[in-house]
Amino acid sequence: MPKLWSETVEDHRRTVHAAILDTTAALVASHGMSVTMSQVAQEVGIGRATLYKYFPDVQAIMVAWHERQVSGHLQQLTEAAASCTDAGERLRTILAVYAELSSAGHGHDPDAPSNSHAAELAVPLHQAKHVHHARRLLHELVTQAITAAADGGVARDDVPATELATYCLHALGAAGELRSRPARERLVAITLAGLRPGPG
Repeated sequence: MPKLWSETVEDHRRTVHAAILDTTAALVASHGMSVTMSQVAQEVGIGRATLYKYFPDVQAIMVAWHERQVSGHLQQLTEAAASCTDAGERLRTILAVYAELSSAGHGHDPDAPSNSHAAELAVPLHQAKHVHHARRLLHELVTQAITAAADGGVARDDVPATELATYCLHALGAAGELRSRPARERLVAITLAGLRPGPG
């Protein structure tokens, strides 16, 4: 197969794959997991046989959609960390971005399933392998930021950085319940306060 033709075919596959993910997420957001593969195929504008070449069922599509979302969030956090040269600012930025992303996953993201349908997806999505991998990478990213901040004297070093990272991630998980940005900023400030070195 000529290289140009091969690249064109691959581009087409990526485009169709993305369209399947976006379309299914929108359908599930409106109708829940009662969405059928026939509905997805019709909305995307492809045949059912073609759709089944990409995914076996709607749940598999939603797992792939979620994996893409999680990967995008990790990329945002990594880029946010890389944009800061100061250790204290890097830690604050990572936590602030994570709080906003946590909020996006709880009804503030127009492409995400609504709260009424999210429960149907909670178990299959959170048991998926990509979620465990992403949590490990996220924890490592926050741990590294805390370690650097502690080395610079702007974060406490009397508690292991891994434990402090766990504290931060659990605390900022509450951002999903906060509807306003100022409220999420206050939560980040409170979380950071717990990381400051003591007077000694």
